[in-house]
Amino acid sequence: MVRPPRTSTGRHRIQEMRLIPDESKRHVTFSKRRPTLFKACSHLSLDFPGTRAAAIVFSRAGKVYAVGCPSVDAAVLINDDAAAVDDDLGALEELRGAKEAAAKHVADKMQRMKAVGDKVLEAQAGRSFWWEADTEMLGEPELPDFATALHRLRDNVSRHVNRLARRPPSPEAPIAQGGDAAAYQWDFNY
Repeated sequence: MVRPPRTSTGRHRIQEMRLIPDESKRHVTFSKRRPTLFKACSHLSLDFPGTRAAAIVFSRAGKVYAVGCPSVDAAVLINDDAAAVDDDLGALEELRGAKEAAAKHVADKMQRMKAVGDKVLEAQAGRSFWWEADTEMLGEPELPDFATALHRLRDNVSRHVNRLARRPPSPEAPIAQGGDAAAYQWDFNY
């Protein structure tokens, strides 16, 4: 089977930039190349973090097409207000420092809560539940955390009881006496 000869040259690299004389061909080429140009502009900003890029294109009909990363205004106005960029960088550094301080605070608190939990388990001394721990064995620094955990336990149990009270009784599932002690664990997440 013989293929018919191609009527177009297909996709190929532009060797020389020149004006396309035919108006309709020029419009088709503009319509096809504009999205590629905008995609290249977006990729430029993504490939080089901190870079601001904008592409603004005017059609023959007078329409304006624009894309910018992070926005056209931010990319165009960057040179007009260099002090704002310094302020943004300063604010970013301040936020980064606050994040690191918060992460350190959380890590310290988790380490302290683990130590308090170990101390409470030690004070439990053969009792069935952590909330029965001997408060005389706990040190003064552990007591406020232990009290907070007891308050949280009380609130959780109260919330659970209220939820059960709102639910209509089910004939298949009778209400059990007592409760599941394994469901209550030492909880310092506050």
